[in-house]
Amino acid sequence: MEAKAVSKYLRLSSLKVRKVSAAVTGKPVGAALSMLKFMPQRAAKNLEKTIRSALANADQKPGVDVDQLVVRSVMADDGPVLKRWGTKARGRGTRILKPTCHITVVLSEKPSV
Repeated sequence: MEAKAVSKYLRLSSLKVRKVSAAVTGKPVGAALSMLKFMPQRAAKNLEKTIRSALANADQKPGVDVDQLVVRSVMADDGPVLKRWGTKARGRGTRILKPTCHITVVLSEKPSV
């Protein structure tokens, strides 16, 4: 059984989300949420919300034990980049890139041993 949640168009870089997601991939959901709660990165809060959404999606499915769920995969894909102009010295302007990302979280049950 799998449960999935997607957060789109988040205003952070996908590289920063991937650094945080590496810490929680493969962990039980409860442990992953408690780890994310105490991480100082801004991406941790968005990833926590997405995992909670996937957990709520799993709770809606019949016959699923929510306590046995594990974070199977976290994908952070690039979204569209907002392009803005900023001022520089001597009347020049430079481009400011504001990246966005899409986070996909897949939860699955632990295999019975």
